[in-house]
Amino acid sequence: MSRVERPAPAEDVQAVAERRRAARALLRRPLLHADGPGADDLRLVRRHRAELERLFADGLGYRLVVEPGAARLMKSGLGRDAGRPLLRRSGRPFGPRAYALLCLTIAALGRARGQLLVDELVAQVRSAAVDAGIDIDLDAIADRRALYAALSALVDLGVLHERDGDLEHWAEQRTASLLDVRRDRLPLLVSASLGGLDGPGDLLDAAALPSAAGGARVAVRRRLVESPVLSTSALTEEQAEWWRRNRNREREWFADRFGLELEIRAEGALAVDPDGELTDREFPGGGSGRQFALLLLERLAEGLRPAARERDAGDRTWLRVDPGTLAAAADAIHAEWGRGLKKEHREDPAAALADATVVLRDSGLVRTEPDGSWLLHAAAARYAVRASITEPDGGQPSLFAQQEEPT
Repeated sequence: MSRVERPAPAEDVQAVAERRRAARALLRRPLLHADGPGADDLRLVRRHRAELERLFADGLGYRLVVEPGAARLMKSGLGRDAGRPLLRRSGRPFGPRAYALLCLTIAALGRARGQLLVDELVAQVRSAAVDAGIDIDLDAIADRRALYAALSALVDLGVLHERDGDLEHWAEQRTASLLDVRRDRLPLLVSASLGGLDGPGDLLDAAALPSAAGGARVAVRRRLVESPVLSTSALTEEQAEWWRRNRNREREWFADRFGLELEIRAEGALAVDPDGELTDREFPGGGSGRQFALLLLERLAEGLRPAARERDAGDRTWLRVDPGTLAAAADAIHAEWGRGLKKEHREDPAAALADATVVLRDSGLVRTEPDGSWLLHAAAARYAVRASITEPDGGQPSLFAQQEEPT
């Protein structure tokens, strides 16, 4: 008798959903710990550890480390891309002093006790700075604030815990603060070997190399996960060829594993999260600067469409906007829609343009040139809007429903 082949059992729908949630949590917070906001997600990561390790290793060339109280996704980054700095709690990016003090603090914590006063930690940071040959002055408010940014980042990462006192008050008023130290989590902060490297640039380059097994596939997927606007003009010949052959099936891969939707265009692709969670920079969104940015996109995209249609797809990814055209568009928008912006932007059109520039540059839709011109990405046209002023309660005109309160 011939053997009857039984169909493969259907995959557990709940298990698939749990793995997707866990994978999304790790992309959003690469260090999950049991006493933080990702505690529930950490339980899912531990439950589906084997499948998640394979997913990240085979799909993105990332290493997943799972320990009893924490999970760390060792993401490799995109090389020397400064578009995603570490942010202070205020939203401002880390500067060189804050980065230096973060590294010095991690070094000091490696030999610290499990609980100590912040002034004891400061003394050890001073010692680490001397050993490293770095000149710092933690009696000066600027360096104290930079150290506060570093300590706050370590609190958010679950390495430090404020048992008593307030670090912010310590930074401004030198009040006492007692800290718990989770030294077991310190090794999880370093994601790449430092051996044989001469500087931070070399470290970024080494970490960004795709795995030997993944090659072009890993490199392209990383771009879509880490910086969701993919431009084929920025790919190597090998990567571009792989993308052309596999781009349609990649839609299913990203949707199944991470719940991301790929919008494929002639110039590349855009990875969109319908839930709006997998991003560290919200765009579009509420706020006067974002409103002004959206209105600029509408006007500039409309003006550039005729020229873009005449170009080949590979030559229309970035279109130049000269300073005069940009200034004229900004002035026209301010004249037409200015009354719907917050007070600072109503009274200072240059400030409105400056804030909008930061928003669009951080979103990867604009590059600024030394002469004041813009390079506008083709994906910017996707966000062009048709706005209208409404009159909410109180009579204050608003461009969008989520507007900042006037100042």
